[in-house]
Amino acid sequence: MTLKRYLGVDIGGTAVKTGIVDEHGNVVVKSETDIDQSGLNENVMQTVIRSIRELAITNDIDISSLFGIGVSAPGSIDTVNGKVALAGGNVPNWAGTEVCKILETEFAVPTSLANDGNCVALAEAWIGAAKGCDDVLCVTLGTGIGGGIISRGKLIEGNKGYAGEIGHIVTHAAGRRCACGGRGCFEKYAATSALVELAKSINNEWNSGRKLFEAANSGNEEAVRLIDDWTCEVAFGIAGLIHIFNPEVILIGGGVSAQEELVILPIRKKVYEFIMEDFRENLVIKRASLGNDAGMVGAVKHLMDEQLIETVETQNILRGDI
Repeated sequence: MTLKRYLGVDIGGTAVKTGIVDEHGNVVVKSETDIDQSGLNENVMQTVIRSIRELAITNDIDISSLFGIGVSAPGSIDTVNGKVALAGGNVPNWAGTEVCKILETEFAVPTSLANDGNCVALAEAWIGAAKGCDDVLCVTLGTGIGGGIISRGKLIEGNKGYAGEIGHIVTHAAGRRCACGGRGCFEKYAATSALVELAKSINNEWNSGRKLFEAANSGNEEAVRLIDDWTCEVAFGIAGLIHIFNPEVILIGGGVSAQEELVILPIRKKVYEFIMEDFRENLVIKRASLGNDAGMVGAVKHLMDEQLIETVETQNILRGDI
């Protein structure tokens, strides 16, 4: 029996990842294309279309034979209308882009669009570190803080698909000004970029997460202290989310999640200290497992879930249940 195949697209601040993903979440082939940061020579959607066509030509794939295109993208995503409501990340001229309309016009196959943090959560719950779990909180630490929440096996998207903006919960009243326009947002204190910004103010050589963690792993006490204080900020935010959503597993993603001793273990220890005892029972906190493939895989899962809902609704109409 031939497996259904889909196209997964993961739009980031610097590159577009495309890949063919089968109905079990396996990435069959994939490629990556840099984004024109100026937006002058080629806009983001032109890059997406070009990367899809190049993937198809290189691997002799007929796009029309696929069961659809799932797109993962940064920003506040209007999943109902398949477009970007508010810009996020570093994608130039992104707000208002009608992603689904553009791709469906170009390739004539069903397309869905979802926030990148939500896609990571979907992927990890489907085939990754949270496989088999129904209540999952995924937190990705990077330039900002992304995330996704799955409750009773379903992604929480909210009224228009904006839900899951974990980075913009307020953890510091009247705190630092955030790019979103607010103050005291979680990501202004707990994103990896916040850690690096603080580190640079102390030591100019610590101008990247890699250099800071190298110093800490070499025994630099100041670097270790900075990271320890930062993991407190991460744990504070996660503790609040636990008391709202009561997950069974929390996944930490982003490049820093590879630092088990300096990041994952301290966050786990502090979160357990900060939360009420009943919420601590059987709670698992660990790193996400799918890495760079998570966005593509989760975007395809989002599309598959939408198509399943549409199929069930159609069957109900035909039976006269609706």
